[in-house]
Amino acid sequence: MGTDTVRARATDEVAERRREQHGWYFYDWACSVYSTSVLTVFLGPYLTSVAKHAADADGFVHPLGIPIRAGSFFAYSVSASVILSIFVMPMAGAAADRTGRKKPLLAASAYLGAAATTGMFFLDGDRYLLGGLLLVVANASVAVSMVLYNSYLPQIAPPEERDAVSSRGWAFGYAAGSLVLIGNLVLFTAHDSFGVSESTAVRICLASAGIWWGAFTLVPLKRLRDRRTTPGGGRAPAHGWRQLAATVRDMRGKPLTLSFLLAYLVYNDGIQTVISQASVYGSEELGLSQSTLIVAVLLVQVLAVGGALGMGRLARTYGAKRTILGSLVAWTVTLAAGYFLPAGAPVWFFVLAASIGLVLGGSQALSRSLFSHLVPSGKEAEYFSAYEMSDRGMSWLGPLLFGLTYQLTGSYRDAIISLVAFFVIGFALLARVPVRQAIRDAGNPVPDRI
Repeated sequence: MGTDTVRARATDEVAERRREQHGWYFYDWACSVYSTSVLTVFLGPYLTSVAKHAADADGFVHPLGIPIRAGSFFAYSVSASVILSIFVMPMAGAAADRTGRKKPLLAASAYLGAAATTGMFFLDGDRYLLGGLLLVVANASVAVSMVLYNSYLPQIAPPEERDAVSSRGWAFGYAAGSLVLIGNLVLFTAHDSFGVSESTAVRICLASAGIWWGAFTLVPLKRLRDRRTTPGGGRAPAHGWRQLAATVRDMRGKPLTLSFLLAYLVYNDGIQTVISQASVYGSEELGLSQSTLIVAVLLVQVLAVGGALGMGRLARTYGAKRTILGSLVAWTVTLAAGYFLPAGAPVWFFVLAASIGLVLGGSQALSRSLFSHLVPSGKEAEYFSAYEMSDRGMSWLGPLLFGLTYQLTGSYRDAIISLVAFFVIGFALLARVPVRQAIRDAGNPVPDRI
């Protein structure tokens, strides 16, 4: 084979890899709007108001006959969606690895979630149970789809590119969130000009996130390639817990990978809870308007784009692990400051939002790329199902603690400060993980800087 032929083939491979990477970025672009517009901005305060409308004289609703303070219903629904994800994600990951058919599974989970999100248009009156059900379905669906999406990373990016590729994916997601939030802000603040009520404007914003999710999912479905990474097909186990147990047993041969997952489980539980509960804290405890919350989250999205790319550059100099540890210190300081925010003072809430935006994207992007080095070849989706359970699937303790703290104390300030523990403990656990040895144990090459 001639030198020119070898060079041409190498050039074609690089071009194909870039094409897949660009397609991969677009799933972050598609589904991040759900996390931003639905989970972070609109659904928490709106579902809480619907639950309060349905509450009894003492402020409690009674799903399945269980008395729940209306202000805790959203947090409990998030926890329920996470518990459902535990059963579904391991099966999806195992099926993807064994059959090599990730795209059909990605399509199914993405469009189920998009449909549930679009259905939130019908959430009005006292239909808090409908809202809880749609939230559970959408949240579980996005978790499953992210298992499959993340598992492509080791296949489309060599080790030296993964921090940058992962960071660009998060940046794409935050850019999409910013763009859609601008449209949401225009509709919500000028809803009278559009001839709709405030409630209808919120429901349109919720449904539009589902439409956006479904439409842009077409791009990665067209560009990403299925790969069979293990011989044979085989059937995935029928029980989520059984598959999870099988994955964990396999991971016992990689104890340092498990150690990283434990650390990530803890600190990311705090991150996910801040994302899902910040708007409730702002509206219920600080008395801020929905417009103020939208602007604050928009500020988070804009700064998170630069934060994700900037922390990706820091990782090239200091390594991903040290950069993540630094972000956890920043999270701890930011949450502690959030406890003392004065009510009715949007400027200080904007300062808090800016602090979150600068560390949010980078801490998540670098955690994803760092874990990709710890995954044995051929088991990407299976291991990323465990990772995603740390990312979303096991992030039930934070919302549960947040909801219980509010239920017991009636104070969202106490609820928000309780989350500091997740970042402190997560920092201590991550600091103890020797990542270079973990990468070698997984059978992967160790990058010069990690």
